[in-house]
Amino acid sequence: MNTELTGVVITFLLTILLAYSLGKYVAKVFGGQKTVTDFMNPLEKLIFRISGIDATKNMDWKQFLKSMLTINMLWLVYAFFMLLFQNKLPLNPDGNPAQTPDLAFNTAISFVVNCNLQHYSGESGMTYLTQLFVVTFLQFVSAATGIAAVIGVFNAWKEKTTNNFGNFWVIFTKSITRLLLPLSIVVAILLAFNGVPSGYQGKDTITTLQGDTMQVSRGPAAGMVAIKHLGTNGGGWFGANSAHPLENPNYFTNMVEITAQVIIPVALIFALGFYTKRKKLANVIFGVMTAGILCLLVPAVIAELSGNPAIEKLGVMQPTGAMEGKEVRFGPAASAYWSIITTVISTGSVNSMHDSSMPVSGLMQLLGMMINSFYGGCGVGILNYFIYIIIAVFIGGLMVGRTPEFMGHKVEAREVKIAAVVTLLSAFLIKGFTALAAFMVANHPETAWAVQPGAWLNNPSYHGFSEMLYEYTSANANNGSGFEGLGDNNIFWNVTTGFVLLLARFLPIIGPIAIAGLLANKKFIPESPGTLRTDSLTFGVMTFGVIIIINALSFFPALTLGPIAEFFSLK
Repeated sequence: MNTELTGVVITFLLTILLAYSLGKYVAKVFGGQKTVTDFMNPLEKLIFRISGIDATKNMDWKQFLKSMLTINMLWLVYAFFMLLFQNKLPLNPDGNPAQTPDLAFNTAISFVVNCNLQHYSGESGMTYLTQLFVVTFLQFVSAATGIAAVIGVFNAWKEKTTNNFGNFWVIFTKSITRLLLPLSIVVAILLAFNGVPSGYQGKDTITTLQGDTMQVSRGPAAGMVAIKHLGTNGGGWFGANSAHPLENPNYFTNMVEITAQVIIPVALIFALGFYTKRKKLANVIFGVMTAGILCLLVPAVIAELSGNPAIEKLGVMQPTGAMEGKEVRFGPAASAYWSIITTVISTGSVNSMHDSSMPVSGLMQLLGMMINSFYGGCGVGILNYFIYIIIAVFIGGLMVGRTPEFMGHKVEAREVKIAAVVTLLSAFLIKGFTALAAFMVANHPETAWAVQPGAWLNNPSYHGFSEMLYEYTSANANNGSGFEGLGDNNIFWNVTTGFVLLLARFLPIIGPIAIAGLLANKKFIPESPGTLRTDSLTFGVMTFGVIIIINALSFFPALTLGPIAEFFSLK
């Protein structure tokens, strides 16, 4: 047990050290300073020339958003038709069929929005062509979209008064050429040399120790596994995701993959300090986010190491903790660490089955996704946290009797209304659609599009409710992990989660960019003795309190019906 915990601590500390150095590098890249990747300049200029992009043209926040949304719509259409006709395209050595229209609709949206919610199994639901030129491609560009969005906001924060968000196309391209691609090559090499497949052969026939024969899927998985973690995407090449021995063979690859999914979100926090010259603010944000993660991580690790109370009542010893759904090569502590990191980061990859987690762990996973701003995904974690900052500034301004201000700009009704809408959106999508699904299950309507709701759940009562709650929470958080006791590959779940994915991805990006644009346009107000400082420990604690209170008010009733009730049922 001590060895397991030591592994978790070492992995976390190593990640933070690497992220700090990477944060400096990110600030230099987007600040126009010299870096080791300047050799990519000719390639970038060629891309701009072919695409007709004027790299010197700056954009305001509306032009920035227009560019981002239009290109994402193009990718959505491209991905949908590729999946719909993948059986007729090359690089399909296993003869996998095309996806149905509703599944292609869900899958295309899911990967465009950086969620990677998979209602299919990677081995049989995709071909090598769509794994590479749809899934892997979208994992690069969706991550770059989030990074570009947050760098645009950094540009707004950098100046006292400005309309300049930078050039979306330039920031987007550099996010891939200078950050995602180089890191992916390094991680892919480490994975390939440790047993993750990287060839193009079809399924292989092996004989097990029991003498049985079975077909094992292979393919160029190493590169996709690298970007799925670095881009906080999370989709698995194999159906079992990073619990699969070919996708995550040993403890070293487990450390590499868990570090990869944390490093860019944390680096962007440090980059905020270096890029905008507001290191105190970045340190406060990092401190609040880290405290939040620890509040979720510690109970989860304790719960998994303590074992299952129901099994304990049977007199069965659990010396290694709760091992159902865990891989023995990782153990419960590393599995609990992964499960919390992957839900707070919005990666959604798994090295154990979350459906088998203890109720406390499931509760912490759900909270991580509901809050969705403790580190968060590539770029969007800071954007989500920005919404909480605006609400905290508004409340703090009322408490001290001054007009709320952030970075020298007055926060007025428009900004607060946008923040409120974005905050309420998550609760509406998660609880509204979960209620609809629960209604369908309770009434068992026999309709073609519902596909017998009574057969959706493989677990009854509290845990069955948690499975449905988790699915919409995961879709809303652009996470993609799931309680896989839920039968979700049908028209109802494919269509409803598809709409949740779209709304929950783009409105929380549009909102913070709009707020930053509106604030940056206002007259700069120098700090005075009465200014509410947003880079102080006091304000950090207040923001943490705002996050807790808002999410408790929004989600406590739903959590009570699911993991909390299940926890007490095991006592």
